[in-house]
Amino acid sequence: KTRDGLIGGISQLLGRSTRLDTATLDELEMLLLSCDVGFEATQRLLESVKRIKSDESPAQAIEREMLAILEPCATALDFSRCDAPPFVLLVVGVNGVGKTTTIAKMARALVADNKSVILAAGDTFRAAAVEQLQTWGQRLEIPVIAQGTGADPASVIFDACAAARGRNSEVLIADTAGRLHTQANLMAELEKINRVIGKFDQQAPHETLLVLDATMGQNAINQAEQFCAAVNVTGLVLTKLDGSARGGVIFALAEQFKLPIRYVGVGEAAEDLQVFDATAFVRALLDEFVTVADSTET
Repeated sequence: KTRDGLIGGISQLLGRSTRLDTATLDELEMLLLSCDVGFEATQRLLESVKRIKSDESPAQAIEREMLAILEPCATALDFSRCDAPPFVLLVVGVNGVGKTTTIAKMARALVADNKSVILAAGDTFRAAAVEQLQTWGQRLEIPVIAQGTGADPASVIFDACAAARGRNSEVLIADTAGRLHTQANLMAELEKINRVIGKFDQQAPHETLLVLDATMGQNAINQAEQFCAAVNVTGLVLTKLDGSARGGVIFALAEQFKLPIRYVGVGEAAEDLQVFDATAFVRALLDEFVTVADSTET
């Protein structure tokens, strides 16, 4: 949907214009903003079109700048950067973005890579969340450390850290409550979880992944701002990219926060959580447009 809306619009704009006049550039700016590309990233893309190199088309200029925005953020998660296992991975985000499903998909991939994994059911505010994670644990044959509904999330995750170390597990993935970024008390609880994990291991959590829903567009930016203010977010996961016309927000996130985009979700299947590849993403987004534009110019 993002490709159809964004690239379809760009094709119409550049296809009907023999020169990039002010009106065309204004329309291109509105199109990019409407697809949630964000102001800063939009200005970069417009500048790339204004300053086309002698040997490239407008399509190639856009492709070049999109890659320049995303490539610095295409850094895969390195589980080896942990002096004393377990590698503690904290997963945060608001309700409904797909945190628990993302955890399950990450765990599946790690097990397939012959890594030992433990899960922590730190979302104790919602009874179904604990059950959901336990169900995934049973399917994947991965231990899940859990307590009752309403238990102290920091206590659950601390127990999971101890269990992971006692069992020589390489990775601990901890779920957290689907915190609304406007609720200061829940953000304070998240800060407490970080302090408690730090008592277990001064380097932990080794990664704090913020899961964002691509369908939320610019609201994902607001969430990222709030979470980054509350905790040391070290990586992003962008889910539901396959069904969103607002996937341009990935450029806004990359340009504003400069954080590694660790994974993107492009479907419901387990293998549809993919390590983010900037080149593959931009090619999937632009390939048809760039090819058509190049052949037309030829």
